[in-house]
Amino acid sequence: MRHWLIKSEPDVFGIGDLKRVGTEPWDGVRNYQARNFMRDDMKVGDLALFYHSNSTPPGVAGVARVASAAYPDPKAWDPKSKYYDEKASEENPRWFMVDFKFVGEFPDYVPLEALRADPKLEDLMILRKGSRLSITPVEAKHFNHICKLGGLGI
Repeated sequence: MRHWLIKSEPDVFGIGDLKRVGTEPWDGVRNYQARNFMRDDMKVGDLALFYHSNSTPPGVAGVARVASAAYPDPKAWDPKSKYYDEKASEENPRWFMVDFKFVGEFPDYVPLEALRADPKLEDLMILRKGSRLSITPVEAKHFNHICKLGGLGI
């Protein structure tokens, strides 16, 4: 099993939304490296830290589980979608997505400032200067430590 960190803006789709719907397609990823992580590396059952970006404060709000294998993102070939890509088609998909299932919301939100201040997390990819990917791999030791900080035993 691998571990991931997935980012979403809570006013667009937050951990509370995932809790309410149960399972949701993770669409709209338009970065090749993040796409490759989903398409090539994510497997059903992998766990992901659900990170609220562009919030005050940003931080980790809970945990989700990969609930499907990667499949083409149909919004890429829908001209009415903000995720439309004229070079993508059903025959030649460029963008992929997976479904995520709600696992748990942290009783104690873990803000970015706390992640940065924790010496046990110094190698966490999201803390590297210039790291802006919406999906990043997370080492098991970091995943488990952040879950502990958030008060969720996984």
